[in-house]
Amino acid sequence: MTTPDPAAGGPVPARAVFRLAAPALPVLAAEPLYVLVDTAVVGRLGAVPLAGLAVAGVLFAQVTTQLTFLSYGTTARAARLHGAGRRSDAVAEGVQASWLALAVGVVVLVVGQLVAGPITRVLGDGGPVADAAASWLRVALFGAPLVLVTLAGNGWMRGVQDTVRPMRYVLAGNGLSALLCPFLVHGWGSWQGWGLEGSAVANVIAQSVVAGLFIHALLRERAAAPPDRPVRLRPVPALIRGQLGLGRDLVLRSLAFQACFLSATAVAARFGASSVAAHQIVLQLWVFQSLVLDAVAIAAQALVGAALGAGGADRARAVARQVARYGLVLGVGFAVLFAAVYVVLPRVFTSDPTVLAVVPVAWWFFVAMQPVAGVVFALDGVLLGAGDAAFLRTSTLLAAVTGFLPLIWASLAFDWGLAGIWTGLSAFMLIRLIAVTLRTRSGRWAIPGAVRT
Repeated sequence: MTTPDPAAGGPVPARAVFRLAAPALPVLAAEPLYVLVDTAVVGRLGAVPLAGLAVAGVLFAQVTTQLTFLSYGTTARAARLHGAGRRSDAVAEGVQASWLALAVGVVVLVVGQLVAGPITRVLGDGGPVADAAASWLRVALFGAPLVLVTLAGNGWMRGVQDTVRPMRYVLAGNGLSALLCPFLVHGWGSWQGWGLEGSAVANVIAQSVVAGLFIHALLRERAAAPPDRPVRLRPVPALIRGQLGLGRDLVLRSLAFQACFLSATAVAARFGASSVAAHQIVLQLWVFQSLVLDAVAIAAQALVGAALGAGGADRARAVARQVARYGLVLGVGFAVLFAAVYVVLPRVFTSDPTVLAVVPVAWWFFVAMQPVAGVVFALDGVLLGAGDAAFLRTSTLLAAVTGFLPLIWASLAFDWGLAGIWTGLSAFMLIRLIAVTLRTRSGRWAIPGAVRT
């Protein structure tokens, strides 16, 4: 299939978007899918282990949420270089991002082991739920460097418009995790299994396999590079500093997400194990479907970055209009789907009647926000592909401070329960929708060139 000229004006063929978006879907869903599998398996152990997983899962998710610049920032830089015809330089961004991922991952592992107990006691109930969360988290943290290497690998591969190999790598890891998790949690025959900790062990094993495959891909790119444009494997401080510059804004943006979702889990925990377990089920479905919607945005990142790298600002703006429409259609489709499976889907994750009784409070907020989320995540992808990280930082912080956080803490003060928490999430998404729509329509983000200045 012929790749469209990234500099040409007008809309790109729908098949070009689908070619990148379809393989990106399982990659985006990887980490939430790990936790969804864990939720379904651990839910059979009872409310306390499931609540412990809720607290620990949100904490571990901050590793990827807080450090998304290793993926999205690398895509933005690599895509522009790829569009300018500099593939070796685009792959070099992946090498440097991988070094950065390993360094940061080791720090996360060491610091996380030291603070796992105190943090889970603050977010949990200070008793059995906190103990369960700390136990799971201490094992799962050994996967932190591996998850970050995977983020970096996804970033540079998206930048060179290769989303097929990452899909294969992730499917291998997810399949292995799904096979190991029930066995390690519940045991087999006379062996009783490791309980909650078994799910964390399964994740670490799977993450090791996926990270190894991404490193192997870098080595293959190095071997295939032309002699006059080699891909060097040693750390290059100048490139790492460039990635950190873009990463600064993305980290601050991620902090807004971190503050919101940690606050939501902490407040839900104050309403009891049943409330936090119900929140865990709906929240993990929210994270999962959000990243599924973002599959179209991954295509937008690669296409927008390549177009701007080749000097095609008109093409980049056309892609933005297209993915907004695609995101809206997908969001409406998800709203219909989740409304239809309302009775049966929560029972996949738990049979506890006290948890199932609370789930509907959050569920219908979740359904109503699907079309909004479809547009927001799609346009986030456009602006990330253009390297417009400063705007995304500011708008996300504004949405957190004026929308999510006030309602979250008011729900605790006035005993609004999960209804208050999910009202806050709805306000957060609506403010972001207004911001990214206005920014995209302005066109000020479409700055051409192999490197954004």
